Amino acid sequence: MADKLHLRCAACGAINRIPAERLREGPKCGRCSGRLSAHPADVDDAALQRLIESSPVPVLVDFWAPWCGPCRQLAPHVEALALRHAGALIVVKLNTEEHQGFARALDVRGIPLLCVYKDGGLVRRQTGAVFGADLENVVAPYL
Repeated sequence: MADKLHLRCAACGAINRIPAERLREGPKCGRCSGRLSAHPADVDDAALQRLIESSPVPVLVDFWAPWCGPCRQLAPHVEALALRHAGALIVVKLNTEEHQGFARALDVRGIPLLCVYKDGGLVRRQTGAVFGADLENVVAPYL
C-alpha cells in the first residue's frame, strides 16, 4: 500500500490525500468533513466528468443498471477490488438508467461495462462480468 492514499468524498466529490495508516481510523473530508471511504460511490455524469479530469490515480467506473443480473453479480467483486486497492484506485458506479450521458458518449451496447480512466483519458474498456484474476487484470496495468 502506498504511503499516501487518494480517497474520493462521496458527499462533495473532493479527492483527499491521507496517510495510509489513517485509512482504518475513519478519515474525514478536508472540504466538507464527510466520512471518507474506499467503497464504490454512485456518481452522475457531471461528477464522473469532474472525477476523471481531476483524479491523481486511475478511476474504475462500473456502468450498471438495477435490472441487470450480471451487474448485480459483479457488484460485490467490484467492491472487494475497490477495498483491495484503496487509495491507489478510485472506484465509482454509474447507473445507466438514471444517467445516460457517458453511456451515450461511449456508445454502450452492453452492461456491465467497466472502464478505466487514467490521466483524464479512457485506457481500458471491459464489457461483461469478469471475476477473480480477470477482474484484477482490468486494473492491474494502470496501478
